[in-house]
Amino acid sequence: MRGFLTSSIGVTCAAALALPPALLNVPSAAAASASVPVRGQLRGLPAGGTQSLSLAPRTRERVLGQVPEQGVYSTGVRHFSMVGVVWDNPGTELHGTVRVRTRSAETGVWSGWQDVGTHNADHGADPDTAEAASGRVRGATAPLWVGDSDGVEVSVRADADADASAGADTGTDADTGTDAGSGAGGSGGRDLLPAGLRLELVDPGADPPPEGSPSQGSPADAPADASPAEADASAAADADLAPFGATEIPALSREDTERELLELEGVDVPRGKPYIGPRPRIVTRRGWRADESLREKGFVYTGKVKAAFVHHTDSGNGYKCSQASSVIRSIYRYHVVSMGWRDIGYNFLVDKCGTIYEGRAGGVAKAVKGAHTLGFNSNSMGIAVIGSFDSHKPPAAAVTAVARLTAWKLGLFGANPKGKTYLRSGGGNLYPKGKNVRLNVISGHRDGYATDCPGARLYAKLGSARTSSAHLQGR
Repeated sequence: MRGFLTSSIGVTCAAALALPPALLNVPSAAAASASVPVRGQLRGLPAGGTQSLSLAPRTRERVLGQVPEQGVYSTGVRHFSMVGVVWDNPGTELHGTVRVRTRSAETGVWSGWQDVGTHNADHGADPDTAEAASGRVRGATAPLWVGDSDGVEVSVRADADADASAGADTGTDADTGTDAGSGAGGSGGRDLLPAGLRLELVDPGADPPPEGSPSQGSPADAPADASPAEADASAAADADLAPFGATEIPALSREDTERELLELEGVDVPRGKPYIGPRPRIVTRRGWRADESLREKGFVYTGKVKAAFVHHTDSGNGYKCSQASSVIRSIYRYHVVSMGWRDIGYNFLVDKCGTIYEGRAGGVAKAVKGAHTLGFNSNSMGIAVIGSFDSHKPPAAAVTAVARLTAWKLGLFGANPKGKTYLRSGGGNLYPKGKNVRLNVISGHRDGYATDCPGARLYAKLGSARTSSAHLQGR
């Protein structure tokens, strides 16, 4: 991946093993000195970085009926705030559970065990695209925000009844041409866990300037390791909406939004009445301090925006709104450095206080092609609400922000938030490639792919979001 610089720091790993090291044929805690690559870091920790730790077996398969388990324990790592687990083959699913506990860098107290979402294959670039076929993409769990930490323990345990599913995975993956069933020991479906399991520890780097600082950015405001050319290109993509290098795109009234619509380049003005909601305030990539040297050069566009898919990041709810930029920088690093995508997957993100953030680079008013809904990234956009909403109720401010954002962005392309539209599937687990699928213009991620995303509680709010969005458009 362009822009990655790998260095090493010494780390002493104290392995918390379920069986004695001699039986497992792994190094003892005293002898386990490992090199932890720090990736995506060019000028030190203030700009952020990613540490990668290989997982080691904690059980021996088929001994006393035990199921495979891998893990790592370390207190010798640099500060991090987000964790996730990745593996070699993106076509392999992780049939099991991932749990993590972390040590607070502030208090030195260890957290309780937390579950990490294992079903992340439903995100990503569509098959047969350059992004999906880059050779850099990895399988991954959802990322989990844990706050400033300096110690970690993770356990990845296969499902006890995973034999059938692992056996189904054995063989060659049609998309990648690699061994889809390979486990840690390289014995195919028998190993049950994906090959190359690694724990990713993400440091988001320095926080953005405090609220109230001038919105007109300058080169000094950019992250220390940002590429000037790519930073300029990202800022220029929004130049029609705000001063060059602005940290936010200001809200507009309904009248000013309609006037702006006539002046925007790259947007076909709908005939007749311009059903479009007032433009909401949007924090730009410069505003949340995206390191533009991480992502791939240039932008990729789709034809238009006919639909919006609503997601949750499944990264937990334990963040403050003042930390949202740090959470987004962490997700960005995880998507690009750890998972191998060309940029953050979502087109927009929304925090629990209702603030809207620009996601994938290319211009918030343009039809930027994301990697948010596998099979349906063309002619759509992805909006991720930061948090986990399977059992937690989404904040009203976040749902309102989704309605305001869709009223404006869908209105740019003449789409009715309460309507239906057809999208052609690029291939997924619900619809075969090439099938025209009728979907709500505002859909949940689960409508295009068999997944729990955006969580049952957020999904239940999409009806009211559609109604509010259409009302804001004047329908």
